[in-house]
Order: sequence, then C-alpha cells, then structure tokens
Amino acid sequence: MEHDTFHRAIEIMNDACKGCSHCIKVCPTEALRISGGKALLYAEWCIDCGRCYRVCENRAIRVVDDDINEVYKYSYRVLLVPAVFYAQFEESIPQNDINQILGDLGFDEICTVEQSVDALIDEINDYIKKSNEKPVISSFCPAVIRLIQVRFPSLIDKIMLIIPPVEITAQYYLHHADKYGGSLGIFYLTPCIGKIAAIKSPVGGYVSPVNGVINMDYVYNKVLLAYKNKKFGAHKVKVNEEISSKGVLWATTEGESSCINGRSLAIDGMSNVIEFLEKLENEEIDNDVDYLELRGCDESCAGGILIQNNRFIIADFLKRKSKEYKRNHNLVQEYKKLNSSVVHMDKIEPRSMIKYDKDIDVALKKMEKAHLIIKILPDIDCGACGAPSCEALAADIVRDDASLINCIFLQKRYEKEHSIDFVDGLSTMESIWGKDRFINKEREKKE
Repeated sequence: MEHDTFHRAIEIMNDACKGCSHCIKVCPTEALRISGGKALLYAEWCIDCGRCYRVCENRAIRVVDDDINEVYKYSYRVLLVPAVFYAQFEESIPQNDINQILGDLGFDEICTVEQSVDALIDEINDYIKKSNEKPVISSFCPAVIRLIQVRFPSLIDKIMLIIPPVEITAQYYLHHADKYGGSLGIFYLTPCIGKIAAIKSPVGGYVSPVNGVINMDYVYNKVLLAYKNKKFGAHKVKVNEEISSKGVLWATTEGESSCINGRSLAIDGMSNVIEFLEKLENEEIDNDVDYLELRGCDESCAGGILIQNNRFIIADFLKRKSKEYKRNHNLVQEYKKLNSSVVHMDKIEPRSMIKYDKDIDVALKKMEKAHLIIKILPDIDCGACGAPSCEALAADIVRDDASLINCIFLQKRYEKEHSIDFVDGLSTMESIWGKDRFINKEREKKE
C-alpha cells in the first residue's frame, strides 16, 4: 500500500534497515509496518513528525531535503535562519562568526526567520477575535496540522488560516526581489522534518516562495567544523539583524501563546498534543479557551528532530537571550503593510486516512469486521505481527494486507488445535521479519 499524493520528507533506505521495529512503535498515525524484515511506510498516513527518524538506531531513515549546492542556481541567495539554530552553539561562539560561515557556504544574506512575528501578532489576535471556531489552533507546527488532517479531521476548521512566520519572512524578500538584481533564491534552514514537507506541499492553496529547504543538522556540523578550524571569512555576507524579543522566543513553548489576547494554552510533545486533541474532539475542553499553541516536539522547536543540542539548554538560552532585544524592531511597519496581502490562506482540507476502503458502505462493513477481529486478538500490542497494535493488525487483516496467523498468539493456538502446522506459522513469521531472523547463526558458525 504505497501512496505518493503528498510530499514525503523522509525515506526508508532498505539496505540499512534491520527491521528493528522501533519506528512502528512511535508513529502517531500508525503509518509504519514491518514486512520482509524491513520497515514499510504507508505514505499517505505519514505526517512527517520525524519520530521514526529519531529512534532509528541504524540510520535507515533519510531526511529528504535539498542539496545545499542548489543555491548556486541563483545570483543572490538568502538564508532564513531560525533563532534555535544559533542557540545550539556554545555561548562563547560569536553569532557574527556563525553568520560569516553561513555566508561561506554560499549565501549572500542571512535573516532570522522570526523577523515577521511582530507584525503577525496583531493578525493572529484579530483572527481569534473574529473566529466562530474556538479554540483557534495555531498553524505554526506543520506536523500538528498534518496530524489533524489525518487523524482529527473533525477539528480541521479550528486551524488558523494564517501562514507561519517563515512564509511571511520569505514573502518579504520576494516583495523586494527587484532590488537584488538577477535571480533571487530564498532558502530555509529547518530544525524539523515537518517543515520540509510543509514548504514542498503547503496546505491552504498556498504556494511557498522558498526555493529550497536545508537540513539544520547538516549545516550545524559544517559551521562547527569551520569555526574549530578557524576557516571562514572568504565570502562577504549581509546580515539582516532585525528581530525582537518576541521573535526570539516565538519557536519556544509559550513563545506564541504569551502574545495572545485572551485565554490560551501551550502544549508540546506529540503524545501530549494527541491526548489534548482527543479531549477537544470529545468536547471535554472548556469553551472559554481562545487559542491553542500546539507543537509536535518537546520544548517546541528547541527540541526539533534536526536539532543537535539539548532542548532544555536551548530553550533556556533563548529565554536569556531574548532579554537583550527590544520589544519591537524597525521593520514592523513594513511587514504590516505586506501582511495585508499575503498573510491569509485558504481552507485546509482533510487528508483521508483510509483505514478500510474508499467506498463508505464497504468501509463500514470492514470496520465492523475489524471490531470482531479485535475481540479475538490478545490486546497486548506486542508488535510481533509487524503492526504497531492489535487494532492496526485488525485493520490490516480486513484490507487483506495481513492474516490472523500474523498474530503469534493466534498462530500458536491454531498450531495447538492442528488448524495449521508449524511450517505455515514459520513461513508467516519469515514473511514479516525476514528469513535471517530464524536461522541459528551460532550453530552455523560451529558447523
């Protein structure tokens, strides 16, 4: 079951995958299975949260970003850098040196992504005031947006239809493209996998002006190596330093909600977000909550999948650093003029997570059958079947992607009852986990 309707920011490399099953246990949409001893991705269910990437011990999951050498297609290259990028480095490393090294990587101008935040705050508060769908859900975290599209479609109308700061800052440069001459390339240094997918395949009928998305993990190591070797300064770079204290804190937990007029809640970490959305869907949340800042990573972007340093240290650094900046910066009015034409996006559509069938009548019959199957499964979610849970296995069975004897407990019961023989059970396990796992390698060595 492979689908390619939406951009995928991760890729499983079969040669490196050992079928360890760590990834299937952490996926919030159960988009992964083990088949033939390898991880298998149901692409349309993937929300690019990156949790599988983080737990993969074999580095078998690759980030699908843009090659940094793509920058040379453009005569003037701008790099949009999140504040969390600078917070990863030791405080003794000057930010000017970091920017100079970024310039040496091929960029003519460096700008902090959150520069647009100050002008965005009024737009958000105005949106909340006018909205009939409370609480309004922040559109900042792309993994959360995709989670709602896939798993909580009934809440989709609560998502704020305002583009995130990276897009507004990119629009600022696009608006001034004429002054650069030649071709302008706008690139974004991302702390998470979700933002790659969001820029490549944006929601709400929006087309991003960002020409390329670059893995922050890769660039961090390049910068750190250049600084240690004292090899930088070859290329002149311009730094757009305008950012406020609000902008510095925006990507941290409560950085957004603290700027909201009215009652707002900040929830970080995918498990916490899912738990809260379930309560919201079941109408267990007070009606007087105006705004939800939901972030997929612990400590928000400070804990991004592609971040190197400890998330708590990064968050603390940004909180202390924010005190060095003014409450507002000098480009606020210019951004406010720009916002009137670019800040809003169209309605976001759900991404149907077709667990059973596209035909609703067929799907209902299969759902009823799956509920019956669940009753005979052991309900311990051991993962030995190659699916992350008994419920997921039941869905796979009614879709004809698996059988009852994929369950090791049912398999042993059927062997005991002589409904199947040992060879059938072994063959099934080999099809899931690969034949190599059922070879006594120690015995082979002795022989």
